[in-house]
Amino acid sequence: MENDQRKLFGTDGIRGKANVYPLIPEFVVKIGKAIAKAFHNGIKHPKVIIGKDTRISGYILETSLTSGLCSMGADVILVGPMPTPAIAHLTKSMVADVGVVLTASHNPAGDNGIKIFSAEGFKLPDEVEYEIEQLILNNDLSTEDLPIEKAGKAYKIQDAKGRYIQYAKGTMPHSLSKLKIVLDCANGATYNVSPLILRELDADIVTLNNKPDGLNINKECGSLHPEILKAAVLGHKADIGIALDGDGDRVILVDEK
Repeated sequence: MENDQRKLFGTDGIRGKANVYPLIPEFVVKIGKAIAKAFHNGIKHPKVIIGKDTRISGYILETSLTSGLCSMGADVILVGPMPTPAIAHLTKSMVADVGVVLTASHNPAGDNGIKIFSAEGFKLPDEVEYEIEQLILNNDLSTEDLPIEKAGKAYKIQDAKGRYIQYAKGTMPHSLSKLKIVLDCANGATYNVSPLILRELDADIVTLNNKPDGLNINKECGSLHPEILKAAVLGHKADIGIALDGDGDRVILVDEK
């Protein structure tokens, strides 16, 4: 494939249109294989956490990436829709070797991407991204000599949301019981986490755009459209408004005025 010759990683992982190279299933399998091979440590199964935002194409990428990872001997922990910062935290707290978020952040639903974290929860160093690229582009990913006993397994972790909620609540020095907050979740990855965090901190919450359908992520809502948040804050006489983007790593705040 001649497209294989161009650079895969941009400033924030591998991004593009869903179902268009490089985000086509057969190529994402290769990306999974390369990640597993780059992080393989002797006979140890690398542990990879995969989260995603709410784009419908996340199902395609998640399945393809998991297949590639497991075929090359990595174990995969699937946590479903979770904010990008949550995956960074869970990668470190669950002592994983790699964390992956399937997201295109604030971009439209037709886009997607593969963002990779190190074991410390930070962006991969350039040299590691280069190693993964070279494994893919040189097609050095055969599993023919890998005994089936060394293949990896995939698990779903049901309490990942609760782990992150507890962590996030622990960063607050006091309750929010005197605050009325309007929260715009952009129909994205924060839809089932952020309202719970603020509610458990005893805030009075008005939640907007928390009903993702796979296609409405970032659509005329969230941090790209603070005018919606502004109107809701004034309409509900709230103390503050919070607008997040599709993967929850961008925030726009408005005050009571």
